[in-house]
Amino acid sequence: MAKAVTGADLKSPRTRLKRLPKRGAHDFATVAAILDEGFFCHVGFVSNGQPYVIPTGYGRKDRTLYIHGSFASRMLNELAKGIPLCLTVTLVDGLVLARSGFHSSVNYRSVVVLGKAGLVDEAQEKAAALEIISEQILPGRWADIRWPDRKELKATLVLKLAIDEASAKIRTGPPLDDEEDYALRCWADVMPLKIVPGEPIPDARLPKDIPAPGYARKFPRQGRK
Repeated sequence: MAKAVTGADLKSPRTRLKRLPKRGAHDFATVAAILDEGFFCHVGFVSNGQPYVIPTGYGRKDRTLYIHGSFASRMLNELAKGIPLCLTVTLVDGLVLARSGFHSSVNYRSVVVLGKAGLVDEAQEKAAALEIISEQILPGRWADIRWPDRKELKATLVLKLAIDEASAKIRTGPPLDDEEDYALRCWADVMPLKIVPGEPIPDARLPKDIPAPGYARKFPRQGRK
């Protein structure tokens, strides 16, 4: 049964924010919006008593996140056993340049998802998950390329993670200096940052009559403003 959507439907004792909770959110809409604008995450877990944090691409469909990699991936094989994991995504929106080092900061949007991953075994579901990941990174690309064959699907491990326990944290706005520091003759501002794609570089073996597709020239990532 689908989980009811409320203003804090992803909140749990583990995701409750103790530090600056006013910047936090636990509603699915806020979490999903941040996840949809990103495509690269970090997955944290403990294996044999050792902590690991591994970067990887991901995709979201409804209330499920998908990650994938080689069938020989130690991370994926460990996570497939159902050990607890922490998946994080962070979008950096700008540098907050305050009048003091203490109050200098970063404008950002981040998500933390906790849970246990499940193995995607069935070939059709695995192929659909790979399409979701591909479209998360670059919408429109999947229809343009050769899809994985049976051998490639067998060599690929795909995991899914339900978005049931998560939190978002967001910082926006200008520097917040101590009142006495506003008298300092020191420049302060916000320096916006965003991902800006460069001009596509054709593969050396690409025929000259194949132009860069629109999705590559405009980089139309889902969820981007």
